[in-house]
Amino acid sequence: MTSTLTQLAPTQVALEFSITDAELAAAEERAFRRLVKNVRLPGFRKGKVPRKIFEQTYGSSTLTNEAVDEVVPDLYAKAVREHDLDPVERPKIEVLEENDGRPTKLKATVEVRPAIALQQYKGIAVSRPPIAVTDNDVEESLAALAKERATLVPVDRPARLGDVVTVDYEGAIDGTPFEGGRGESEVMELAEGRFVPGFAAGIAGMTAGETKQVEARFPDAYPVADLAGKAAQFTVTLHDVKELELPAIDDEFAKAVSPNQTAEELRQDLRRRLEAVAAGRSRRAIGNTIMAELLAKHDFPLPQSLVDSELAHLVSESAPGDGPPEKNEAELRDQLRGEAESRVKAGLLIQAIAKAENVTATPADMAAELQALARRYGQPVDRIRTALGNNVLSLMDGIVRNKTLDLLIDHAVVMGDQETPSSPS
Repeated sequence: MTSTLTQLAPTQVALEFSITDAELAAAEERAFRRLVKNVRLPGFRKGKVPRKIFEQTYGSSTLTNEAVDEVVPDLYAKAVREHDLDPVERPKIEVLEENDGRPTKLKATVEVRPAIALQQYKGIAVSRPPIAVTDNDVEESLAALAKERATLVPVDRPARLGDVVTVDYEGAIDGTPFEGGRGESEVMELAEGRFVPGFAAGIAGMTAGETKQVEARFPDAYPVADLAGKAAQFTVTLHDVKELELPAIDDEFAKAVSPNQTAEELRQDLRRRLEAVAAGRSRRAIGNTIMAELLAKHDFPLPQSLVDSELAHLVSESAPGDGPPEKNEAELRDQLRGEAESRVKAGLLIQAIAKAENVTATPADMAAELQALARRYGQPVDRIRTALGNNVLSLMDGIVRNKTLDLLIDHAVVMGDQETPSSPS
């Protein structure tokens, strides 16, 4: 089969190809044999209806349409291979020529991945972010563990930040109550970062049984537009105050919260974990720096369908509640378009580098990833594989993407804390 290619745009092409009478006739015969198996007509056994009677009953176009549905995808795929294209969406098919209702020539319009002239992507110089873990970091982690094991003890004193209190409250703006601003017998920890600025600090100092007006102001970037940047007045009644009584961080505590036998062993274990987290964070930062440089060094057109898809994804993630008003969504799309384009460009770059380096998802890679998912969700591997279904292709793409990023990081020239370059591996 010979097809013709027309470049409509940098990332859009039109493919024209023909269907011969022989190809269509053979496909119609296969369609007839497939459909007739379930046909019952008076005077004939099931599946034994002659083709002429079938066409008189159901129309010859039934077979032609079935044949076209079978043949066109195969002819389109051959045309794609013939011109070495990499489509990013389903093609739009239209009939250009036909003979007695039988298509003879078709056109497929489709967006394709752009040709990318790769610039240098190995040996990129980057600085290593600091990964040192301090004694204070370890102690903060210990304190967090202790807080998880803390008990609540009633106290007869004014509330302080860090206490757990039970309150009734009702908020108003300019004297008018607002949705979500009312609560009864709400139990909350007085931590300023968890509430509207000023709310927790305003409750601190109150005693059980006291009612007080608390002033607070919603941040300018608050997701509910009607409340953003506005001052609110809360009528708060404090019912009780409890403080967190933390357990002693000793050997018994270490045994209770970990496999470690002593508090010192627990500290060393926490340090190793924090160092591993810091190293991972540092490695991700290095990868982000490499990708930023690669994005700046490469310029190529982006398929609009990929940008639109990524933009829709970002908007759905960013829209608060049930979705922003239409005018706000338009503004949100404008704000997020640059990020969507960067993500698409980065994805295309990674794919091009993976192809150049022959990076693939091996059976061993897939098995390891499935095992990791099985452990995460506490399910057998077979059930995870079944649940993934067609999404297994996305899993493979993710493996290739991560392996390619690892390749870029491992071949970078990383400047350490003393600006000493590390040799690429």
